Amino acid sequence: MSADVTRLRTAAETALLERFGAVASALPGDGETSRRRQEAIAAFAATGLPTRRVEEFHYTDLRSLLREAAAPAPRPDVAAAAAALAARRAFPATLAIPTVDFVNGYLAAPLPAVPGVRIVALAEALASGDPLTARIGELELARANPLVALNTAFMAEGVVIHVTKEAGDAAVQLRFVNDADAPFMSAPRVLVAVDDGASLDLVETHAGVNGVAYQVNAVVEILAGDGARVNHTRVNAEGDAAQAFSTLAAKAGAGVNFTTFGLTSGAGLSRHQIFIGCAGEGSELKIGGAAMLRGRQFGDVTLTLDHAVPACVSRELFRTALDDEATGVFQGKIIVRPHAQKTDGRMMSAALLLAENAAMNNKPELEIFADDVQCAHGATCGQLDDDLLFYLMARGLPRREAEALVVEAFLAEPLEFVAREDVRDGLVALVQGWLAQRA
Repeated sequence: MSADVTRLRTAAETALLERFGAVASALPGDGETSRRRQEAIAAFAATGLPTRRVEEFHYTDLRSLLREAAAPAPRPDVAAAAAALAARRAFPATLAIPTVDFVNGYLAAPLPAVPGVRIVALAEALASGDPLTARIGELELARANPLVALNTAFMAEGVVIHVTKEAGDAAVQLRFVNDADAPFMSAPRVLVAVDDGASLDLVETHAGVNGVAYQVNAVVEILAGDGARVNHTRVNAEGDAAQAFSTLAAKAGAGVNFTTFGLTSGAGLSRHQIFIGCAGEGSELKIGGAAMLRGRQFGDVTLTLDHAVPACVSRELFRTALDDEATGVFQGKIIVRPHAQKTDGRMMSAALLLAENAAMNNKPELEIFADDVQCAHGATCGQLDDDLLFYLMARGLPRREAEALVVEAFLAEPLEFVAREDVRDGLVALVQGWLAQRA
């Protein structure tokens, strides 16, 4: 005898599905886009928010953590958007890069003109049938993820960026600012296509108001053509009550030099997902991150790197500093496909616990189906070295200043992945600011 089991939906799942039904007909895009939206919402309806039973979410039970779905953010007027952008910066104002501004998920300023780079509002690109929109969701590795599926279903605000070889060493900043008096939801989508041989520095910053439990589900896709160079830097300085979910989905052609680095210090609950697929031989990838968590913050970084072709090199390095009762998660998986011989992949995650009640969950993985490879992974978790602190304090430094020096040195190594000096200096300033507040 068997009985069908009906899965009860949570209030958040029900609200999201009902909201899609109410707005689907008004969302921009042609029939193919509508089909992709329907497929995405159907996939989400079938699985719902992931629980601990889903291995990729074993430490981050979104079904329990995300109890309610906030209403969509209202579009801010020009004055409110300008005030929000002026009040909240995640990065030093000295960073002189053409900037695409968003407030509460909406484009909030005229798009910058960058030689050799075409930047189009996502809604306009979808409505006009821009050929690049056919490449949305191109990385199959990320497509079925429930957070990505939700973003695909609701995507309307965002930009499409096309970098040509004529752009030279192009640079663009995506600045997301969240500022409201009540909780809201936003789901911005960014597609970046970098032509063969082209070069791009992409800086992505997120900042928000404290004390408001807003919800963000942002997706950035980067498609790098053969011989392209891409340096991507991401800063999470969201408000202290925010629930911030973000995804980077990147696809690298042959001979690509690709770097991504993420710094996390904001949001009460955050999960940053990284999906990277090697689609061409001879690419070099650097994937790094640093997280600084305090109070009861919960920060999750989950990485999946797919070596699907031979002769690619990857380096993954993540550092996490946790204070008070903060909890960190790092899940990293390197997949080496059967024909991906000569793969060289090495992954390391290290955590520093600054308080007795801080906790870290490390889970590095290798799935290797080829025999001529060099792959390794590791994870460590420990406290401050008392002997090193004593050495510094014996030379006149107060304990908190000695601790700050040790923590800054601990976080410094993955920051070296960032090639652009002004961006790296800005990241160091953010680290020093967090340590100064702790002291």
